Amino acid sequence: MTRGDGGRRTTGSRSTPALAALTAAGVTFAVHPYSHEEGAPSYGLEAAAALGVEPERVFKTLMASVDGTLVAAVVPVSGPLDLKALASALGRRKAAMADPDAAERRTGYVLGGISPVGQRQASPVVVDRSALDHASVFVSGGRRGLDIELAPADLVAVTHALVAPIAGP
Repeated sequence: MTRGDGGRRTTGSRSTPALAALTAAGVTFAVHPYSHEEGAPSYGLEAAAALGVEPERVFKTLMASVDGTLVAAVVPVSGPLDLKALASALGRRKAAMADPDAAERRTGYVLGGISPVGQRQASPVVVDRSALDHASVFVSGGRRGLDIELAPADLVAVTHALVAPIAGP
């Protein structure tokens, strides 16, 4: 992994707001581009397979509305988000998946490429506690076909995330 150069010089990947934010924060990370196929049934599982990584280490960012506030929930691609657990973790009553257009406007990213890092308008972030079970995890780098690998503690720190059990069964 590289520190502070966003991996750009080592991979030739175009920069994204997520890569720029990690670089500015001095976070150590690696950039992993892969060939994205339009119409893939699951962006996250596609990434895990393409990168040869266990799905439990690849995390998806799902935008949810929690009592009217948009929140980024980061959970393993191997399972669903538990909306009730998300609301509870934030001390709120109700959570529902966000409107896709609202999620894209808020984050500046397209669905399937939403990163918890470098969003256009920062949202509260909740990371599933299972992330801490791994030395490194993968999250979207800000576009389909691009993942970032970093230490879960760095992900939590750079996004000011709350860590809670929010993954569904």
